[in-house]
Amino acid sequence: MMKSFLGRSLAWGLVSTAVLLLGVAGCQRNAASPHQIVIGVSYQNLQNEYIINLQHAIRAEAKKLHVKLVELDARGHSSSQISDVEDFAAEGVNAIILNAVDEQGSAPAVDIAIKDHIPIVEVNTLVANLNKVDAYVGSPDIKAGRMEAKEIMKVLHGRGNIVILQGPYGSSAEVQRTQGIKQELATFPQAHIIAEHTANWERSQGLSVMENFLAAGRPINAVIAENDEMALGACEAIAAAHKQKQIAVMGIDAIPDALKAVENGTMVATIYQDAHGQGSQAVKLAVQLAQGHKVKHLLYIPFQLVTKKNVARFMKPH
Repeated sequence: MMKSFLGRSLAWGLVSTAVLLLGVAGCQRNAASPHQIVIGVSYQNLQNEYIINLQHAIRAEAKKLHVKLVELDARGHSSSQISDVEDFAAEGVNAIILNAVDEQGSAPAVDIAIKDHIPIVEVNTLVANLNKVDAYVGSPDIKAGRMEAKEIMKVLHGRGNIVILQGPYGSSAEVQRTQGIKQELATFPQAHIIAEHTANWERSQGLSVMENFLAAGRPINAVIAENDEMALGACEAIAAAHKQKQIAVMGIDAIPDALKAVENGTMVATIYQDAHGQGSQAVKLAVQLAQGHKVKHLLYIPFQLVTKKNVARFMKPH
C-alpha cells in the first residue's frame, strides 16, 4: 500500500501535484528549520469548494504560526488517504491533520498515525475510531440535518413531499445529516420523504439526480440537499422544468454561489459551516500536540442558519 512520496509530490514543502492540477493556488515554502513544526494534511477531495475553503484556513493559520505544511489530496478515495498518512509517517512529520473521506474506510489512517506515535487531528468529518484520535474539530452534522428539515417545514407549513440529496454513502456527514433530517421530519406527520439518493457532494450530480426525480412525475414540494453544491445542481434542474415557484430548495455550507441563491430567492436557505474556524483550530491543536501539550479531545463549532433576512452578514467575508 505504501507509495513513493516523491511520486506524489513535487518536493518536500510543496503542495501536492493533485492540488496544483485542481487549480488551487500552491505556495512554495522555504525549507523547514531544525525546530520548525511540520504538519501533514490529507484532504478528502479538493474538488469540493468547502474543502478548498478549509484548506485556505489551514494555510493561513500555518503561516501565522510559522508551521510548515505538506498537503495531499485523496480525491475522494479512502485508500489514497491511508497512503497519504503512510507517507507522512515515513517522512517523520510532527503531526497530522486528517479530513477523512469515509467514516469506515479512512479509519486505518488513524491507526497508522497511532502506531508511529504521531499526533493526529481529525477535522470536519468523522472516522469510526474517533476515540483514538488526539483531537477532533468540526460541527455537529446531525444538528445541521435537523436545522435543514425544520426550516423546510417552516416554509411548507409542516406538510409536503420532500426529496433528499445525500452525500457519498458512508461519509460521516452523509450518515449524520440524513439521520438528523429524518429525525426532524418524523415529528411532522404530513411530511413525506418520497425519494432520496446520493449526488456525492457534486453540483453536476445534483442536477442529474434531480432531473430523474422530476421525470418520475410525483409532485415535489421541497429538496433538502446535504450540501450547497448538490442544492445548486437541483436548482438548475428545477429552473429547466419551470418549477422554481413550486419547489423549495435548501443546502449546507453557505458557499458564495449558495449565498447569492438565497439572496435572489432561488434557494430558501442554507446553513453556514465555519471553514475558517475548523481549519484554524485544527492547526492550533496539531501544533499544541506536536509540542507535547494536552488538548481538548472534541471541539465543536456551531452551524448557523442563513436566510434572506440575514444573508448579507454572511456575504461580507466573501
